[in-house]
Amino acid sequence: MIKKILAISGKPGLYKLISRGNKSLIVETVDEQKKRIPAFGADRVVSLGDISIYTNDDSEVPLATVFESIKTNYGEKPLDLSPKKASQEEIIAFFTKVLPNYDTDRVRVSDMRKVLSWYNILTADGYTEFVSKEEEGSEEEATEK
Repeated sequence: MIKKILAISGKPGLYKLISRGNKSLIVETVDEQKKRIPAFGADRVVSLGDISIYTNDDSEVPLATVFESIKTNYGEKPLDLSPKKASQEEIIAFFTKVLPNYDTDRVRVSDMRKVLSWYNILTADGYTEFVSKEEEGSEEEATEK
């Protein structure tokens, strides 16, 4: 599910992939407006399924796993912590609870604010399943090997 949710550089919020047009993607905002717009080749579009967070053990944790950790710690509703109004110390304390082994040198507070903002957008719109059952099975098989 999270692979169809997109972030477009220079545009606020998140977008859901609807279809592919001629030299563009047709996307819909992930909010109550559900406004459809085209995303062209010049726009830097990235799927949330392709984003990872650096950790101290030289590996990367998929964003979906971070969202699952937030859901486990704080529930399936938007967080009370505002990404815009919270202090830097509050954001760091939040992220340390969610992902204790994140790389403090490579993960910036602005990145943490973006993750927090994206989580709030997704949960406010009813998205609560971040890791599909097939992905969980393949991750467990990979860790067993």
